[in-house]
Amino acid sequence: MMLSYENRATMGQPTPASSADHLPISSNPSSTMTNGTSSKSHQPDTNHHHIWLITGPAGCGKSTVAQFIAKAMNLPYIEGDEFHPESNVEKMSRGTPLTDADRWDWLTALRQEALRRLGTGSQGVVVTCSALKRKYRDVIRVAPYYSHDVLVHFVYLHAREEVLIARVGARKGHFMGAQMVHSQCSILEAPGPDETDVISVDVSGPLEQVEEDALAKIRQAVEQELVRDS
Repeated sequence: MMLSYENRATMGQPTPASSADHLPISSNPSSTMTNGTSSKSHQPDTNHHHIWLITGPAGCGKSTVAQFIAKAMNLPYIEGDEFHPESNVEKMSRGTPLTDADRWDWLTALRQEALRRLGTGSQGVVVTCSALKRKYRDVIRVAPYYSHDVLVHFVYLHAREEVLIARVGARKGHFMGAQMVHSQCSILEAPGPDETDVISVDVSGPLEQVEEDALAKIRQAVEQELVRDS
């Protein structure tokens, strides 16, 4: 039976930016909160701020996985689709692929919003963004030029096209359809081995497995940073 991530039971909402200030090592989401406030007893003293881009084509579960990660890590969450101008949304609703020109301002807006959230005191931020091509990812990679202590990470969610089409087909009220999945997969440039800031996660399996796999790989990246900085 094909699992649609859209049919998952209730998921907690991401923590507001005002209380999201550190990256917990613990993978248990509840361990990051104590009586509604951040618990720092299990959080590393990292020297950097982090932008975690949850990427991949339509149907891979970016929003669902990103909200889980944001809650587990006690970080603010930015839904990339909300930053598309109306003209982009209309094109995607009609199944018309976006051009590079359609995407530049959107990508720049996401990068600036992520930096703005970090500027309010959050140690990290979780952002959804398809980032289908390397040059799109490179727009976000410019972030450290504006804030030198920022590290950018891409969590690339991937699965076979037929899996993604089935999941999108199970959605209700979303502007992306099966044709958009095919269009995005046709232009997708999967991250290469030289893109060392990319974490790859296969989303073919059950949602809970995907979430825990993504979170474990993120924790590993944070721990490697701590080792480098020690």
